[in-house]
Amino acid sequence: MAEEREAWSGKTGFILACIGAAMGLGSIWMFPWRIGAYGGGAFMIPYLLFTFGLGVFGLMGEFAFGRSQQKGAIGSFSKVFKEKGKNYGSTLGIIPVIGVTGVFTFYLIVCGWILKYFYLSIIGAFGKIDPGPYFGGFAGQPESIFWHFLALVITLAIIAKGVSGGIEAANKYMMPGLFIILLILLFRSLTLPGAMEGVNFLLIPDWSKLADATTWVMALGQAFFTVSLGGAAMLVYGSYLKDTEDVPSSAMHTAFWTTIASLLAAFVTIPSTFAFNMDVQAGPPLLFITIPMIFKSMTGGYIFGILFFTAVVFAAISSAINLMEVPVEAIMDRFNMSRIKASIIVALAGFIIGIPLDLNMDLFGRFADLVTIYIVPFGAVLAAIVFFWVYGASRAREQINKGAAKPLGKWLEFHTKYVFTIVAIVVLIIGIVQS
Repeated sequence: MAEEREAWSGKTGFILACIGAAMGLGSIWMFPWRIGAYGGGAFMIPYLLFTFGLGVFGLMGEFAFGRSQQKGAIGSFSKVFKEKGKNYGSTLGIIPVIGVTGVFTFYLIVCGWILKYFYLSIIGAFGKIDPGPYFGGFAGQPESIFWHFLALVITLAIIAKGVSGGIEAANKYMMPGLFIILLILLFRSLTLPGAMEGVNFLLIPDWSKLADATTWVMALGQAFFTVSLGGAAMLVYGSYLKDTEDVPSSAMHTAFWTTIASLLAAFVTIPSTFAFNMDVQAGPPLLFITIPMIFKSMTGGYIFGILFFTAVVFAAISSAINLMEVPVEAIMDRFNMSRIKASIIVALAGFIIGIPLDLNMDLFGRFADLVTIYIVPFGAVLAAIVFFWVYGASRAREQINKGAAKPLGKWLEFHTKYVFTIVAIVVLIIGIVQS
């Protein structure tokens, strides 16, 4: 079956797809509000340390794990444990798949909110509404179901076309477009009166924030979120890689460009927030309440609002594609089903399960917490243990170095087996304790 497996057309398409998967709302929405809420420039220090000192190695592991087994999480776990004479690998592999599928279920609802705000920007509604009460009257209401369904249809249409014809082709347009839009918005943001105060906030660290453990905890979680570690999403993308592709280089490029996108988003939103005397520590409402208020007040806000939410749509859909591919690949592999049938089943199941979340924000929050705090980090831990411990750190290094222009040395075995895996466990425990 390996020779029949779909594959990326090349390194560039793979990296663009991975950037799109990792970026998502984590870069455009989560990173700006977290850097605003947890110390500005001070937040960047542990964030960069964790992203490139730990996250990128976890990313190498998931890429190489998927490629070595030519399967998604369930199939990869199963093959590794069967080598050891054990038959419970596929059962363990279901856990990260369930986690990512859970994220997909509620993430499509958020994508629907994004599409709604994109529509509002097009019709020029930001000048006519009060963003705070409006969002509260939209999220959790029946109206959101239509936008949820629209987001699902767009994602389904791309996934159904396959790896190179759908996922890769979509990201080849969306990712360059997103970066171009962010650069245009960056220029506008930095030319606003008072914007330099926001730039100083981002560039000049408040060193006292580094004494706050919360800054480090949030930076650690953001670093893992930045590269989309969860034991299934990047693993399944890695399973479509050819042996000739350079895994370490691909992982570094993914982490680097996702970080650049996160920084661009922060330099678009934070200086604008300062320029209009908004609350930089607004937290999660920054995207849906604060930013529309800025466009409401900004000269040329109509055009820049459309550009901004176009970029957010690109980021949201590119990540949704990756999330949906995980359960689609699992069904295709386990039941020998066609991609189109598997895609329709996943789409319908996700939509039906998501409807109660559309209508109840408390239920939405509890579901999202269950998935993101417990199941997804646990999936990342399982993938690290299975690949670096059960499969073996020396064999894992061989798989990571296969096709690499600059193979990594034996130190990688210690770093991935002990440092990265232990930190992944710490992320899980901190998430549970801190909720």
